[in-house]
This record gives sequence, structure tokens and C-alpha cells, in this order.
Amino acid sequence: MAFKVEQTIKRTIRRSELRQIVPLADTTIYEMEQRGEFPRRFALTARCVVWDLAEIEAWLAERRRASDSASTPRAPHPDVRQRRTRPVRPQSREPGAASTVE
Repeated sequence: MAFKVEQTIKRTIRRSELRQIVPLADTTIYEMEQRGEFPRRFALTARCVVWDLAEIEAWLAERRRASDSASTPRAPHPDVRQRRTRPVRPQSREPGAASTVE
């Protein structure tokens, strides 16, 4: 029985090394993997998953190119006036006037 190897894997990394290279939360990485936006992990054993280091480096290089060309959409700034905790107090119009707390 012949096995077909798609590409040669030179080095794999486990989750701890991935966290040092890519500073994203585990859930973010998992969600990006599900959407096809991040290289997929694969199982070595039933309890050990790894990522191909070359795929991670290629993904980082692509993100850098996209960031340099400014095609990566940025998240909008949050509207702090809609916060439920630590509400924003209205600014007084006069620079020296004291604000009143209701």
C-alpha cells in the first residue's frame, strides 16, 4: 500500500510554541481554523495536536503583507457611551467648571 505525501513537513510545533509565535487566544485560533483563516492543526496521537511551522510562518508573512498594504479591515472603535459599567460622564463646556454628579 503506497501513501501519498502532499508536502514534506520539516518541523511541527505544539500549542505552547504556537502561543509564543502567534499571540492570539486559543479560542480565536480555533475559530479562525474553523473559518479557514488559519492553518489547521493535525493529530499526531489521540491526545497530541501540532501545527506545521512552515504553514504558520507563511500565514504570518501573508498577514504582514496584508497589513502593510492596509487591506486588513480594522475593528471599529467601541462606543463608550453605551457601556453599562463605568458610564462616561458628560464633559462640561467650560474648562474650569466642576462637573456635577447626579
